Amino acid sequence: MVRAVFIGDDFTGASDTLATFASAGWRTRLFLKPPRPEDCAGLDTIGFATSLRAQAPDAALDVIADLWPAIEALAPQTIHLKVCSTFDSSPMIGSIGAIANDLARRFSPKHLAVIGGQPNLGRYCVFGTLFAWAADGVVHRIDRHPVMAHHPVTPMTEADLRRLLAAQGLEGLDLCLSQEAVALPLRTLFDVRDASDIRSIANTLAPLAGRRLLIGASSVAQVLTKGTPGTGYTEPPRPPAHKGVLVFAGSRSPVTKAQVASATEFRCIPVLPVDFVSPTDLSNTACSALDEGIPVLLHTDPDLDYGMTPDELANASAGLLGEVLAYARIGWLGIAGGDTSSRICELMEFSAIDFLEEISPGVALCRVLHPANQLDGLRLMLKGGQMGDETLFNRFLGLARS
Repeated sequence: MVRAVFIGDDFTGASDTLATFASAGWRTRLFLKPPRPEDCAGLDTIGFATSLRAQAPDAALDVIADLWPAIEALAPQTIHLKVCSTFDSSPMIGSIGAIANDLARRFSPKHLAVIGGQPNLGRYCVFGTLFAWAADGVVHRIDRHPVMAHHPVTPMTEADLRRLLAAQGLEGLDLCLSQEAVALPLRTLFDVRDASDIRSIANTLAPLAGRRLLIGASSVAQVLTKGTPGTGYTEPPRPPAHKGVLVFAGSRSPVTKAQVASATEFRCIPVLPVDFVSPTDLSNTACSALDEGIPVLLHTDPDLDYGMTPDELANASAGLLGEVLAYARIGWLGIAGGDTSSRICELMEFSAIDFLEEISPGVALCRVLHPANQLDGLRLMLKGGQMGDETLFNRFLGLARS
């Protein structure tokens, strides 16, 4: 039996939760496919990386059905449904409510709680209303956020999380303000404004008996590990087989655009619409640079019309990178964009991911487990579109060179 199971609704967020548990000393591994029992021996926490955030409810529930035998066999006391810290979702795409209700039906938790903020990433929930820091240095209500209010797939038009989740079928949540007594059993939305609220929620949950379904960002992992030591790690990381460094920036957010502009130590190659149709020239250019020991950054252009939906663009990006990786010898791979990361990791058939260190808040350096020797030990950075400062890609390169 493990202490907790977490289900990441995209790969970048799942890697942040992996980092949160691992940094607290909990032996944790993020699986991309249901593991065998022997793969879980000695672990405190098991994670499952999915692309639920980009899926319609019927498809998302099929994913949960496929995962459920493995989850049930682990017999966790706690399931953490890991969602984006901005809670961007809708009844049609990435429905948090539909997934939570299905998990509740299968798991029969005594307590269900939503943790509403993640202060270390600039996400705050006050009186049930979600706020988020933006690149302009200002904290905005989420439905007035300069990026999230205009998200291409799930624009946030509602800042009250109880209303947002009720529209997705997760109804009847009580609002618990910080430091406030709660009714038992829990069916609650917790406000989170700062680290003291994380401690308060941890103190509330720790003594509760019975199964718990907790919904939220990596702040849920912060709550679960607060004051609860893990067993730690002893296995030294195996070095990657190759030294080449490749970053693919599929996110079209202003934050990622600024990171691309600052990546002065890379050979930056823009991905044009024609490259998705005929990838040979781009692949040859990238592989030639990598063969010469030059780090390569491939990036989409937020100002170009690719003639595709965001989901189609993520799939096309995964296919394009697959063409490059078929020939490139790399030991370090960075991917920017939640949907893009999910598609690429699935395409490359990674078995699992271990956390190594934090590069930036919300951005982890990980090690890939893969049955192929040339990919086993690959160093991997996954980042959401809004994560990291302008120097992030250069810092990733610095780690590769150190």
